[in-house]
Amino acid sequence: MNFEAAKEYVFNKLNNDLDPELTYHSSAHTTDVINAVERLAQLEGVNGRDVILLKTAALFHDIGFINTYDGHEKASVKIAREILPDMGYSSEDINKIEGMIYSTEIPQSPTNHLEMILADADLDYLGRDDIFIIGQRLQYEWRKLGMIHSLKEWHEKQLEFLKSHRYFTQSARKLRENKKQENIKEVEALVCPKN
Repeated sequence: MNFEAAKEYVFNKLNNDLDPELTYHSSAHTTDVINAVERLAQLEGVNGRDVILLKTAALFHDIGFINTYDGHEKASVKIAREILPDMGYSSEDINKIEGMIYSTEIPQSPTNHLEMILADADLDYLGRDDIFIIGQRLQYEWRKLGMIHSLKEWHEKQLEFLKSHRYFTQSARKLRENKKQENIKEVEALVCPKN
């Protein structure tokens, strides 16, 4: 498996073909997810070939945004299926990568350990200090696409999402859940300010 060739392909596509209005679903998000996958894989005791598969799924999980916003996971899988055979990935590898990509679809529903790791890595920032900086990028993206129309609506949607979200791996829960609960309280204060 030539991960470096896959990485070069994906970042070239994201940096050249992605709509610049997509300020959250960008190459920076893909990099963030790859870093989170590496951290969680190590903590979860995953190594060898499975780490490469995880990193490859993280690479490709949002590439479909170059073609479509809605249903981008299906578009991401299509691109991965077209590109990865030429980079030394077997059909079995690609099937696993497909499952991992689909595990990031909201609402997340991973069915195995690798899928759980990628699902957690994709939303790792929900339990970090930089949630509001990263959230600003998503808010801007949604405003540009007409998905939200006010700051109040953004805060309400963010709160609803945070409350419905759960981490699947023990490592992500240990690493991120406490901070996520603090972040929920901060967003609650924005939605229902106390006088």
